[in-house]
Amino acid sequence: MSQLQSQSKKIAVVTGASGGIGYEVTKELVKNGYVVYACARRLEPMEQLASQLGSDSVKPYKLDIAKPEEIVTFAGFLRTTLPDGKLDLLYNNAGQSCTFAALDATDAVVEQCFKVNVFGHINMCRELSKFLINAKGTIVFTGSLAGVVSFPFGSIYSASKAAIHQYARGLHLELKPFGVRVINVITGGVATDIADKRPLPENSIYDFPEGKEAFNSRKTMAKDNHPMPADAYARQLVQDILSSRDPVDVYRGTFVNVMRFIVLFVPYWLLEKGLSKKFKLDKVNDALKLKQKNKND
Repeated sequence: MSQLQSQSKKIAVVTGASGGIGYEVTKELVKNGYVVYACARRLEPMEQLASQLGSDSVKPYKLDIAKPEEIVTFAGFLRTTLPDGKLDLLYNNAGQSCTFAALDATDAVVEQCFKVNVFGHINMCRELSKFLINAKGTIVFTGSLAGVVSFPFGSIYSASKAAIHQYARGLHLELKPFGVRVINVITGGVATDIADKRPLPENSIYDFPEGKEAFNSRKTMAKDNHPMPADAYARQLVQDILSSRDPVDVYRGTFVNVMRFIVLFVPYWLLEKGLSKKFKLDKVNDALKLKQKNKND
């Protein structure tokens, strides 16, 4: 591709591009004329994508956003690479799952979740901000329904997503005078491989049959609720990016619009009761009551 041709195409950075949402968004952006710097810790899937779609369109870059020094290095790379120092799109998609009971989450688990889901995105926005301002570009965050509703065994993940929602909303307001759009994608069910595969810790207070059943029901929540295919999600998302509209929050994925209205209009005590039943915490409650009764008899 010539320098003139590269300048005629819009340029995007997508994190977490090695699979799931990031992978499909990369493909969809290329279809819509973007050159994509596809960033992730694993290069192999992106190199395969580059061979399919063309190395002029997909440019794999090894990046762990949990490491601030790697983000600084990447910003330096873009400084010498971007035509006119302009970046049209930053898609903050990389994510870290965290399915643990609230009391089971260790310092290391919490820190890693926030390093990826919060600090990494904040650092990406700061280090790449000049390129986005130069282009009057767009910043997108893969938010989550979990940032609106705290599901059982997901309080740490929910906290990280709620934090990035609020950061995105503040950034939307602050960057509007500079002509930069910010989109926070509150995401429901999407078919990806992000589900946490770590087992229930042996010292967990939920380490009994009913507790394990409740924990496992949370781990399989996404695949049990007819998630939207990642490519369909990506098509909707890229249309949001290409649109001239400027909402801070958009809602995409299975069940997200239903939950949006439930959160608005259903009292929290009733929502909590529904969550308890869906995730089998009512059985946990009954088992603990029976255990206490037998102890007292």
